[in-house]
Amino acid sequence: MSKPQKTPEQKKYEQLEKQYETKRPLLKNVVKAFFVGGFICLIGQAVTYMYIYYFNFTEQTAGNPTVATMVFLAMLLTGFGVYDHIGQFAGAGSAVPVTGFGNAVISAAIEHRTEGLVLGVGGNIFKLAGSVIVFGVFSAFVVALIKTILIQLGVI
Repeated sequence: MSKPQKTPEQKKYEQLEKQYETKRPLLKNVVKAFFVGGFICLIGQAVTYMYIYYFNFTEQTAGNPTVATMVFLAMLLTGFGVYDHIGQFAGAGSAVPVTGFGNAVISAAIEHRTEGLVLGVGGNIFKLAGSVIVFGVFSAFVVALIKTILIQLGVI
């Protein structure tokens, strides 16, 4: 099946589009995302050490409260409008860590607050959270199933 030939108008439009297309500074964006994401992870590591040092958690048990703290901080910063500026600057660097999840959840709630607490906030806060939780549970099931099969085969 061959591609349909473009008309002269379509070719002219493509040239015009390329002329006005904004060039994105890819390397600059990648570097910003790397350093901001790394800084967020550094803060997370500091929170983990705080739980270990001050609250006598172990390395294994400090993970859950660290995640909860980071999500809470992201939600707090989103509520004050700070995380949006971080996201504009860092792009994926602020979206990929768990703080991006907190930002996405609370952003949906803030966006729909004018519709009321139940139908607006309550109905929309879990739009993203629900799919993330389902995907996380399903992924955990698949990984556990693979591990179980490997253990039964004696590979692990």
